[in-house]
Amino acid sequence: MHVTPLIVALILALAGPGLESLPPATVLLDPDRHRLVVELPVVDVPAATRGEVMVGLPLCRVLVPVSASLHSARVELLDGSGRELPRAMLHHFNLTDPEHRELFLPIGMHLLAASKETPAITVPRLLFGLPLARGQRLIAGAMLANTTQQAYHGVRVRLVLHYTPGGRPWPLYRTYPWDIDVQYPLGRPGTGSKAFDLPPGRTERSWEGSPSISGTILGLGGHMHDYGVSLELRDVTTGAVLWRGAPITDGAGLVTSFPLARFYKWYRLGLHVVSTHRYRLTAVYDNPTGHAIHDGGMGAVAGLFVPDRGSVWPPVDTTDTLYQRDLAATIRSGTSDMTADMMMGHHTDP
Repeated sequence: MHVTPLIVALILALAGPGLESLPPATVLLDPDRHRLVVELPVVDVPAATRGEVMVGLPLCRVLVPVSASLHSARVELLDGSGRELPRAMLHHFNLTDPEHRELFLPIGMHLLAASKETPAITVPRLLFGLPLARGQRLIAGAMLANTTQQAYHGVRVRLVLHYTPGGRPWPLYRTYPWDIDVQYPLGRPGTGSKAFDLPPGRTERSWEGSPSISGTILGLGGHMHDYGVSLELRDVTTGAVLWRGAPITDGAGLVTSFPLARFYKWYRLGLHVVSTHRYRLTAVYDNPTGHAIHDGGMGAVAGLFVPDRGSVWPPVDTTDTLYQRDLAATIRSGTSDMTADMMMGHHTDP
């Protein structure tokens, strides 16, 4: 399952801008409290004159300083004086691992994805934990959105993780992240963006595939934009609906949160999925504005997965074309030429 940093560096050099070209994130380790904080570079967020202003933070490389099992994660937004900023400003925070592969696709693993509607993620630390190894290399990035006429200076975006130190007899189950997006496998050519346009009225987008190994889904969370109606995960082979979720919205149909679904109970581990079945994620939107919304839609689920006993997580294949294209798009998404236009403002009015 492990790929040497040298191989990853060579692949990145061939595919486009390399991991070493990214600035380092600030990584703060508190071994007494078993806390790990990943902080991205400070940015200023200008006021919105109309619509919303989108600010992309520099994509950063993260060097994991300790072997551990993660059991809690939350994203914080702080201003220059340390005051917490409105959660609505967080468009997304992504943490990826180019040295391991995804469950449904042979691309780099998505360790964590959070947005304004994502609550703090916690699992029982004695039962479950996401393993990280000291020296592991990750990629972190985020985007902020401001719809107010107030500018914010010295904004810090921090990922706060709590962990169990490596070498302990717990957690009982090693858990791994998984992710499905309706714009899989590569999203928009070149950038890898998973956003899509919303015409007036109803829109459905879906993607289906099979997991590389069988196992159990402990829980999941969804991500949708405004005017999102529902996300549905279906076993196409049997026709059974495994889960259907809807975002919580305000009176205008704007998304405020998306509840996490937890499937583990005292009598069962969760939802079992098998590698011989196909599974489909479907996102449904209803745009009432009467005009198209550019990049108005997204549809994704992410959660935790426990492999079946005896199952071996497949290794990442860095020679796979899909892996290389996805990783190159991830790196390019954090470069200045890809994010400069976000500073000019993003509008949803016609």
